Amino acid sequence: MNLERLLTLTFVSSLFFAGTINAQELPPTAQPGKCYVKCITADEYRDVTETVVIKPEYKVLTTTPATYKTIEEKVLVKEASKRYVIHPAVYETVSVDYESRSAETVLDVVAARFGNSSKTIQVQPKSGRWEYKKLDNCPSVNKDECMVACYVEYPEVNEAIPITVLEADASTRSTTKPGLTASYKKDVVKTPASVEEIEVPAEYKTIKKVVVDTPAGVKETVVPAVTKVITKKELVKKGGITVWEEVDCSLLEDATLLPIFYDYNSAKLTPASEKIIDDYLLKLMKDKPGLRIEIMSHTDSRGNDDYNMALSQQRAQSVVNYLVSKGISRDRLVAKGYGETRLKNRCANGVDCTEEEHQQNRRTEFRIIQ
Repeated sequence: MNLERLLTLTFVSSLFFAGTINAQELPPTAQPGKCYVKCITADEYRDVTETVVIKPEYKVLTTTPATYKTIEEKVLVKEASKRYVIHPAVYETVSVDYESRSAETVLDVVAARFGNSSKTIQVQPKSGRWEYKKLDNCPSVNKDECMVACYVEYPEVNEAIPITVLEADASTRSTTKPGLTASYKKDVVKTPASVEEIEVPAEYKTIKKVVVDTPAGVKETVVPAVTKVITKKELVKKGGITVWEEVDCSLLEDATLLPIFYDYNSAKLTPASEKIIDDYLLKLMKDKPGLRIEIMSHTDSRGNDDYNMALSQQRAQSVVNYLVSKGISRDRLVAKGYGETRLKNRCANGVDCTEEEHQQNRRTEFRIIQ
């Protein structure tokens, strides 16, 4: 944070010196050894009066209250309706029999029954064939000559086979097992439920009420407008004419230190600083109404660069605002903050300097710009 307190006013201007420039650029009454500045004259005004309506004409309305009277009226306070009476059902208890277990059929198996028998089977049918037979004591050497053919019959051959026959196939025999019965209690409706509808008549009441007898009225009164006479400035003569202003040559010096102080970290002028501005800047601008001034404020290098730039602008602006409050036209003033961009010595960021060296950079200057 920049702890600026000292404000230095440096008077800088491009002035014209007699004997150093072309005589055609000097005022006709220029004197050697004196300094002049070329200025533009300001506009000239005069005070004129004007009647202004500060409060317009308006109407005031006065009302006449209404009158009332009391009347009686029969009103319905409860509408007719119906009421329902519910008669619940009447029950009686009865006993109900039921089959708690069904009858059951039991099946018994009757096995198959067998008997013994036999069956004759022909294992060889009846047959016959020619058979050759040699004769005993055949006298021939050739035995074939002693062969005799005989037709032999053979009877059929049968065989008896024992078998088992089914006398009765397997079957079932059913037996019925009777079921079981039980009973339970049951409530049955003896008399059904019913609803009885009863008419409820409407109810009425006599009331009193206040009604308008005579309506309210309005009376209208006009209040005249209020005016005010004001004084305003009216342009008499347009400025813009080039004139010469003699200025103190000491304004050409590099710097004039003035003990103008700000509160800690503030751009607000102190009463002591305002008196110094009154004695120098305010007096100069009133004596030389053609001058335009630029207020230039600077800081030392300590603190944030952007913060210092903003602080310097605020301090320059505070000088401008003060001069305007003293009657100097804002058009004649320009506020410019330079922060720490125009240091007057080696005390830049990071350089170890004394408080006195930093104080040289904490300054406010002004220069004549027209």
